[in-house]
This record gives sequence, structure tokens and C-alpha cells, in this order.
Amino acid sequence: MPIEHAPKVKLPAVSGSSGRLVVERGSAKTQPPDWPGTVFTLPELSYEAAMQHYLAATCERLGYAKGEKAVATGHRAAKQALRRAEEALREERYQVRERRKQEDAAWRALRKQFRDERTRTQAESRPWPGKWAAWETRRSVLAERQQEDELWHAQRQQLRQQAKDTDQVAAWLAILVVIDNRTRQCFGLPLFVAGAQVTAQQVVETLEVLLPAELQYLISDQGSHFRTRVFAQLTERKNFLWVPIARHRPQSNGIAERFVRTLKEWLAVKAWQSSEELAQLLGVFLSEYNDRPHQGLPIPGLSPNEFAGRIWLM
Repeated sequence: MPIEHAPKVKLPAVSGSSGRLVVERGSAKTQPPDWPGTVFTLPELSYEAAMQHYLAATCERLGYAKGEKAVATGHRAAKQALRRAEEALREERYQVRERRKQEDAAWRALRKQFRDERTRTQAESRPWPGKWAAWETRRSVLAERQQEDELWHAQRQQLRQQAKDTDQVAAWLAILVVIDNRTRQCFGLPLFVAGAQVTAQQVVETLEVLLPAELQYLISDQGSHFRTRVFAQLTERKNFLWVPIARHRPQSNGIAERFVRTLKEWLAVKAWQSSEELAQLLGVFLSEYNDRPHQGLPIPGLSPNEFAGRIWLM
């Protein structure tokens, strides 16, 4: 989320897992793909058995993602584009200077030739041929150089201003969504002011507090925070399995993705000027969401909090 937002301004889609957008290659297969998530459509399997099959199939597919190339987007992409433009302008300036060195060397040789010609023509009392034409050519070259220098300085100043504006873009804040797939109950919306620089240790410390003791499976994307040693140690302490979804398949974690959509739609008409104001809004949303009826629950008309309470009573 941006640190500032005006009402009715569309919130952009931002991947917080790696800060990069991976471009998916088109598939030439004619047969429908066999995604790991199709195992949940088998009625003969229990949820636990289906989850074990899904986890095994997903982990087997993880090797396919290692060789794919990523394309940087957003703030990083803008800085890379400016860096490439600066390098291109620097290379062009180098070529111009090399050309001018050759022109200056040729002009010095021509001046020496003219001095020798002047000495000879004065001794012979005859005119100095080509003197004024050479000077006119030199003046036009110097005038052209002045225009090139002005253009180069303007381009360099423009790139520097763009780089300054890019560094001054609004900061981004990271929101961790923790939601129960069964009850649709949101356990919390912790806000990280570090944005894309949030560390795995910060995520783990937050999950340590929010995750329930009876947790069996934690479904998430393949973000770098979930592939660290500190997170692996958390799974051992809490005794749950991490279930990574397939890359480029956010529908594999559809409940969380739909929650994110609801949150963004709710925030789109709100305004905030700081992380403190956004944190207050998240607290209001969390209370409203957990206490309002949810159409995705097995018992229509119940809120996530009410449904969770009934499950524990049962």
C-alpha cells in the first residue's frame, strides 16, 4: 500500500513477495494442464489427504520456477531505465569528444600548414589561398559544438531531475494478510513501514503472535520471507506445514486473494496521509469484516466471528 492515498484513486496491484514481476511464457499444450489444486475436486479424499497430495505435487513443481527470468517493475524498473539512459548519454558524449579530438587535431595541422603557407606567400608576395574559407568552416564547427553542448547539458539535467523525482516517490507500506480458510476469520492485518524491505525476521515475529496454536497448514506464495531458515524454524516450533502455491497461480490461494480484493476496494474510497492513519483504517476494516455476514461460509448469514465461535462449541 502507498503511504499516502486520495479517495477514489485506484490502488495498484503490487507483489510484495519479491518486488519483481515474472513474465509467464505462453504454453503450446493442447491438453488442459494438470494443476496440483485439482486434487481438491476429488470427493473420495479428505481435506487432510488432499492437502498432503497438493503439498507433494507443488513441491515437485517448484524446480520449474528456478530458471525463469524476472523483469523488474515499479520503482526499481524506473531507476534501471534512468540508469540505462544515463549510460547511453555518457557513451554518446564519449563518442562526441573522440570526434572532436580528431577534428581539433586536423585543425591544428591545418593551422600549421597555413602558417607555413603565410610565411612562403609573404616572401613571394602572393595571396594566402583558402584562409577565409577555413576560418568560416571552423566557426561553423564551433557553433555546432555549442549547440551540442547545450543539448547535452539539458538532457543530463533532465535525467538528474527524473532520478531525483524517482527517489522522492511516496513510500510503500507492506500489509500481511492472515486469514483462516475455514472460518474466513482474519486474524490480523499487521502493517510494516519497511515496505518492500521488510525482513523475514519481522514477518516471523508477527506470525508467532497471530497464528493459532491448532494451525495445521499455512498456505502462502513463494515469497522470499517464507523460504528462509527463520521461517522453517517457526514451522517446527508451531508444528505446521507450509504449503506454497504455484507461481503465477494466485487462484490457488483464492480465499486470501479475494480478501485482498475486498480490502483494496474498501481502502480505495478512503484517504490517509501516514502509516498511523492507515493502521487505524485497517483496524476499523478488520472489525467490520469479522463481524459482518459472509456469503462464503457453510452457514449463510453468519459472520466469520460467529461461525468460528460455533465451530469451537462443536
